[in-house]
Amino acid sequence: MTDTTSTVASAGRSTSIYASGFAVLRIFTGVVWLSNGLAKLFDVGHIDLGFFDGNLITLGAARGIATGASSKTQITPLGAFYREVVLPHWGAFGPFLTAAELAVGLGLIFGLFSRLAALGGLLLIGPIWVMLWHTNLYLWEYPAEDLLPLLLLALVPAGRVAGLDSRLATRFGGHWPF
Repeated sequence: MTDTTSTVASAGRSTSIYASGFAVLRIFTGVVWLSNGLAKLFDVGHIDLGFFDGNLITLGAARGIATGASSKTQITPLGAFYREVVLPHWGAFGPFLTAAELAVGLGLIFGLFSRLAALGGLLLIGPIWVMLWHTNLYLWEYPAEDLLPLLLLALVPAGRVAGLDSRLATRFGGHWPF
């Protein structure tokens, strides 16, 4: 005879471990996005905390990345959109990018609209990655740092563990899409 009680308990612990792991990934990814949003807001491209130091992407650096990607891409319509619409209107797009990165970061950190926040991050970073695909410049960097974590967080409701989405899901009878 099989003991199904221990199997069910074991499965519950495994699910809890995975859910906690996704919460850690969500919060870490949120900190990365929030710090880059703050870098744009305060024009700080480097942080040195003694035990940790690193580079952040300021508005100027973001504009440089977008300019380089749009001039190197083999995807003509996307490159043209960036050269003819985004870059000439950087005065509007730059603050939008800053606000969007802050929103993605805060949404992920607090687990509020977490899947929507991850999708927003994908929409921000995806076009740059697509434009630079053929150059191999970001083939492994963007997927490891941004795309894969954001894709996973867009698919999995990670805000329901240690996040505000759990409260909203309860309030809406489990019918909370985030």
